[in-house]
Amino acid sequence: MSIIIETERLVLRELNNLDAEGMFVLDSNPRVHEYLGKNPVFSIEKSREYIENIKKQYLENGIGRYAVVLKENNQFIGWCGIKFITLPENNHNNFYEIGYRLIEDYWQQGYGYESAKAWLDYGFNTMNIRTLYASANIENKGSRRILEKIGMVPINEFVWNGIPCMWYEIENVKFKLD
Repeated sequence: MSIIIETERLVLRELNNLDAEGMFVLDSNPRVHEYLGKNPVFSIEKSREYIENIKKQYLENGIGRYAVVLKENNQFIGWCGIKFITLPENNHNNFYEIGYRLIEDYWQQGYGYESAKAWLDYGFNTMNIRTLYASANIENKGSRRILEKIGMVPINEFVWNGIPCMWYEIENVKFKLD
């Protein structure tokens, strides 16, 4: 069963092969990768490989990053979603992480917040996740603002792949009553 989430302005759906061009526009932009280790992609083939990797995550974990598409014109503007992380990060493993990345033309228009909030609600209300986690480069004020706006709490600073990051958490209120 394929997940489709709709918000006021967006459709969040599984990534597919037709998203490769949009994914390349996103990940070839050095400004998009400024806080991600400064490693933009240089070929559309890398974007295709990334999409195939995400499609494997759908099969293995039932969840992953999803395309963020404008309702008004079906334009791909980036990705957002919940990913199951198995590798250790900030002394955690086997956890659900919320993340997002948008094409630069769509920054500062509320799409990051709108898509992240929709996934937070889905994770808590449909998947019944107890705690969601996220991290952002310490200097990435835009990403950190989105995480805090959806209610995530900064917990501690840590270094991931040489990048100074802030760790965020939010607990599902359903489980606080236990």
